[in-house]
Amino acid sequence: MTHETLNLAKQLIARPSITPQDNNCQEILAQRLKKIDFQIENMRFGEVDNLWARRGKSSPVLCFAGHTDVVPTGPLEHWHSDPFDPVITNNKLYGRGAADMKSSLAAFVTAIEQFVAEHPKHHGSIALLITSDEEGPAVDGTVKVVETLKARGELLDYCIVGEPTCTDQLGDTIKNGRRGSLSGNLTIKGVQGHIAYPHLAKNPIHLAAPAIADLAQIKWDEGNEYFPPTSWHISNINGGTGATNVIPGTLNIHFNFRFSTASTIESLQSQVHQILDKYALDYELIWELSGKPFLTPKAELADAMREAIIQTTKIEPQLSTSGGTSDGRFIADICKQVVEFGPCNATIHKLNECVEVNDISRLSEIYKHSLEKLLL
Repeated sequence: MTHETLNLAKQLIARPSITPQDNNCQEILAQRLKKIDFQIENMRFGEVDNLWARRGKSSPVLCFAGHTDVVPTGPLEHWHSDPFDPVITNNKLYGRGAADMKSSLAAFVTAIEQFVAEHPKHHGSIALLITSDEEGPAVDGTVKVVETLKARGELLDYCIVGEPTCTDQLGDTIKNGRRGSLSGNLTIKGVQGHIAYPHLAKNPIHLAAPAIADLAQIKWDEGNEYFPPTSWHISNINGGTGATNVIPGTLNIHFNFRFSTASTIESLQSQVHQILDKYALDYELIWELSGKPFLTPKAELADAMREAIIQTTKIEPQLSTSGGTSDGRFIADICKQVVEFGPCNATIHKLNECVEVNDISRLSEIYKHSLEKLLL
């Protein structure tokens, strides 16, 4: 399995699949899955290729989820080698997507192949949900596949997302949830005028300052066992014409919440509006929800992953909800238990992205052991 997983990872890395391009990576996976009786369904939405593959019709359904798209390479001259020519140096496999997340995709497939070979009459069903729109806008990828599955009543029992979760060594971290992301585009309206005649103008920056101070100080929630307290931060702020003698007519502020299951979208929005209204501001506020928080408590899936990791690596993994958003936020809509586990994330999105060669085969073993614990 070591040789097979490494070769498949290299085959996938060799295909430049900069988001939203798939460049036939999904076809490589599909051809292998067809040989072990998977039903293949290609779902293309817009410019995005998605793959839904399933073996079996009964429950429980264990789904492996991931993405074939990768981020741009950055300056090629700063790579030690061609980012789409996978090479091994000092027992590390280099290439764009090596860690995020083509090694996980390879490990998914070889783990399933080995499991099916040993247990052709396993219980339940095995599925794969693969997209080429995770690193991009994420509007025509996993979210659309989930909507399609939900519309036809096709739900999942367990889902393992192959995102790179580990920090120092393979096995140290399982992500059992992620914070939600809620953004606001706020425009405070004033009256533009000459700075020498302030009585004829209204400075929106001055008007907004007390509200900004309140928003920066408020404690939105206490967090909980799995999540830190919700945070609110301004990411961009702009006002003025560029001239030093003009009071601006508007102030534009972009802000973002990273919020836990201790708060709701409605409660956060309500508190923001209450503060803005408290200061009688004339404003417009456009909200954008990038993802709801999701949480998988300790249950069958998290326990199975933990046992599989210990069995393979002898490491006790920690449950974590740190980091940004992932496609797990969409899958949680049709699956009560979603966890993320993959290789070390130290080099993801960086120049000279790489993964330990030994970790690739061990990752496949972990996925295989998880299959055994959940479907036997």
